[in-house]
Amino acid sequence: MKVAILGAIAWRTPPHDYGPWERVAGLIASGLAARGVDVTLFATLDSETPAKLDGVCPSGYAEDPSVDGRVWEALHVAHAFARSSEFDLVHNHLDWLPLAFAELAHAPLVTTIHGFSGPAIMPVYQASSSALVSISLADRAPGLEYAANVYHGVDSAELPFDPAGGDALVSFGRIHPDKGTAEAIDIAAAAGRRLVICGIVHDEAYFRELVEPRIDGDRVTYLGSVGPRGRAQVLGSAAALLHPVAFAEPFGLSVVESMMCGTPVIAFERGSMGEIVDPGRTGFLVSTPDEAAVLVDAAAALDRAACRAVAVERFSAARMVDDYMRVYDQVLAG
Repeated sequence: MKVAILGAIAWRTPPHDYGPWERVAGLIASGLAARGVDVTLFATLDSETPAKLDGVCPSGYAEDPSVDGRVWEALHVAHAFARSSEFDLVHNHLDWLPLAFAELAHAPLVTTIHGFSGPAIMPVYQASSSALVSISLADRAPGLEYAANVYHGVDSAELPFDPAGGDALVSFGRIHPDKGTAEAIDIAAAAGRRLVICGIVHDEAYFRELVEPRIDGDRVTYLGSVGPRGRAQVLGSAAALLHPVAFAEPFGLSVVESMMCGTPVIAFERGSMGEIVDPGRTGFLVSTPDEAAVLVDAAAALDRAACRAVAVERFSAARMVDDYMRVYDQVLAG
């Protein structure tokens, strides 16, 4: 089997810090290569992968404000589709754009939908002949037919188990109202715990007005965006991850990364959270900051080894790759 993985190019693969789509595509390419599949990853040219690497974009356009991402994504898709006859299948991780030009591809398409940016993009999905894969049942759109649901996986070796944890709480993800960073500060304060915040600033006004004034380097610490090693250390050394999302999140990579380190999660019950967190085993699902604060001690007392075991079983990169290989076989069998 020869497979092309059409990755996103906002960031390099794997990303130094932020870049969930790139991270997932890179893990799939690595896992396929480890299984002996002839796989080519189409990504930024500074990417690193055990698969074959091809592309046209020198580096992630999100890292250079002078670069127009729309232009480079179009060139990226055109380059991959020009080579598509060399492959048995193309696995798209680049949202709707490749679907608009699917008739130019000379191999079957599988598209992982990493989330819908809004209803305006639905026509391209409705008209597509690509096999569609959801990343959670909560994120499925009415009227679309899906080939499978495949939960994201994370690298268990990159996220070692920490049996001890610590006393502080952690908020991990882009700093934006959707992610509830300010609510995480409220929860930690009400629970009497220190909070460590990590992530890129995605909304400058929100950060400046509601987050930055409360960062004191003691009760609330901001570490910026941290890479893989920093992620494992911060998540593993926490008592619990706070994930008070304000939107129907399609999936939460930081949630399963936390669980992989053995750290339980307290999440608002929105979007996919009910499919990821097992209440009373890997964390708790709540509706308000007050409910979250009350459950902090209970979450910190959960069995960290059980969190790790659930994450390895349900959310490992190996499981994700196995699931996608079944999807590929299904698509190629017609």
